[in-house]
Amino acid sequence: MSVVKKAIITDAGFASRYLPITKTIPKAMIPIGAKPVMQLCVEECVAAGIEEIIIVATPNTMAREIYDDYFHNPAENVKALLDKQGKSERFEPVEKVLNFPKIIVIEQDASLPYGNGSPIVSAKEYVKNEEAFAVLYSDDLILGSSDVKTLIENYESHPGVKAVIAGQKMPEDVWNKYGMIAMKENGMLSHIVEKPKTPDLSPSDLASYGRYLLTPEIFDYLIPSNTGLDGELWTTDAITKLAENGDVLVAKSAGKWITTGDPKNYFLAHLEYSMKYSDYAEEIEECYNKIKENK
Repeated sequence: MSVVKKAIITDAGFASRYLPITKTIPKAMIPIGAKPVMQLCVEECVAAGIEEIIIVATPNTMAREIYDDYFHNPAENVKALLDKQGKSERFEPVEKVLNFPKIIVIEQDASLPYGNGSPIVSAKEYVKNEEAFAVLYSDDLILGSSDVKTLIENYESHPGVKAVIAGQKMPEDVWNKYGMIAMKENGMLSHIVEKPKTPDLSPSDLASYGRYLLTPEIFDYLIPSNTGLDGELWTTDAITKLAENGDVLVAKSAGKWITTGDPKNYFLAHLEYSMKYSDYAEEIEECYNKIKENK
C-alpha cells in the first residue's frame, strides 16, 4: 500500500482570461469531452490510489457550492426520471462520480497573497501530518497516463527525497511561459527559473508544471511573507528552497502534459482529447477537412 493517501487539487484563481463565463462557473468545471476538467484531475488521482482529495476553490464565489453539488449531490430526481423513461444507463456516469474516494471542497484563504502557492497553504491542515501528498493544478491535464502515480512511484523508489516534481521537454518559443528546471550534477533539482524572459536565461528545455509530490516540509518555505515574482506566492520558489536543503527528484511524465490555462490552449486541449478518446474523432476530422476546403 502506498504511503501517499491524499491529494490537493487547486482551482482558486478568478480565471480572468475566460470571462464572462468564469464569473459564474469555476474554470475547472468547463468540459473536456463530456467531463469537466476537474473530474479528469480527480480520475488521475483515483488511478494512483489516492484516498482523499481536497479541492481548493476560489473564495467569495459560488465555486465551493458548485463543486460540492457536482461531486456529492445524488440527483435523485434525475435518476428517477431516467428510470421511468427506461434510460437508466444514462445515469451511470453520475454514479461513477458519486463513488469517487472522499472529496472535500474548501475555499482558498482570502487573506493569503495572490499566487499558485496560496491554495496549497489553504489546505495545510488536511495534509500537515501526512508523510507526503500530491498537488495538482487543474489547469494542467495529462493524457495517456497518471502523473500522480508516476510521482508516487518515484517517491517510493527514492527514500529520503523531500519532493518529486514532474517535468516535460518544451520548445524554446514557450520557455518564457513556464518554470524551467535546472538540475544538479547528481540528477536532482537545483532550482527553477520562473518564466525566463529570454531563451538564454533558461537553464534547460525541461519545464515544471502543476504536478508535485510534496512532503510537509514544504510549509517551512511556502509562507505568506515569501512572495516572489510579481509579488505572488509561488510554489516553485518554495520547492527551490526545499532543494537547497535536500534532494528534490525530477520525474518525466509517462503521458503528455497539456494546459487549459487560456481559451486557445483549452480549445486545443479539448480537440486533442476528443481526437484520442471520443467515439466521434472521425467526424471531427471530416468537419475540419470540410472547413479547410471551404476556407
